[in-house]
Amino acid sequence: MDVHLRELRYFVAAAEELHVTRAAERLFVSQPALSKQLRALERQVGCTLFERVPSGLALTRQGEALLPVARDLLARWDEGLDLIRQAAPTGTLVVGLQTAVGRGIQAEALRSFRERMPGWVVSLRVVGWDDASVGLADGSSDVAFLWLPAPEGIATFVLSTERRFVCMPEGHPLAGREEIAFAELADEPLVALPVAAGPLREFWLGRPDAIVGAEASSADEVFEAVLAGLGVVLLAEGNAELYKRPGLVSRPVSGLPPARLAIAWRAADRRPAVTAFLQSLLPGDHEDRPRADRT
Repeated sequence: MDVHLRELRYFVAAAEELHVTRAAERLFVSQPALSKQLRALERQVGCTLFERVPSGLALTRQGEALLPVARDLLARWDEGLDLIRQAAPTGTLVVGLQTAVGRGIQAEALRSFRERMPGWVVSLRVVGWDDASVGLADGSSDVAFLWLPAPEGIATFVLSTERRFVCMPEGHPLAGREEIAFAELADEPLVALPVAAGPLREFWLGRPDAIVGAEASSADEVFEAVLAGLGVVLLAEGNAELYKRPGLVSRPVSGLPPARLAIAWRAADRRPAVTAFLQSLLPGDHEDRPRADRT
């Protein structure tokens, strides 16, 4: 029987919140995704861990017995990762991302990081949108470029604030406009992020009652869906330039708050390599660690 760390993290969150909605918001996942993982864990251990009560959830005796064990395992795993990474004077810093960064940000950060941490290697890791933490939650990424809002427990520093655009086939009735009001897209199907993306999916749909024409887990899937006529998609101004495709056009959208690109890290992570990478994203020669933005 192999239980995954993600299942244990979901269990601990649900056990501490005793409410599926609050636990899902804390984990930055959808309620169905959380419930599915909890049921999978119960099948793995062969017993019921939660009972449904009017106020939400209650731990069974088996759940109460598992909780301290799960907390200890997660804490020991996190400590073990830190010890492994601190054991060597050189190593690999894993940078997670879900879309191209561009904007002159990534290249400059990598140059500055190599100067600060000679001998260290940077590994860029593309993560699907079904992981809203971009690999930070399970430790597979050390830092990550992501679009806000971010999951709880993740610190962020905003790097770019941009207007939102809509991308559509060049033959679309609105394609000839210089700017489009968001209200004009009310009846348009949109290409959505996976349900597991939680609030990030809602942000890029623009409204809770948006019509979903297709779902996509990567940038390539998004633009293939738009080209196929399954829906239009909202994207950041910089990405409208980075992801130009034949047959597609992008136009600015009014009536929406801007998108914010950020660098993110685990709030308690103080390893020198992580701090050096964060410092490389500050303007000039400032040596202070970036302050976490409230998200």
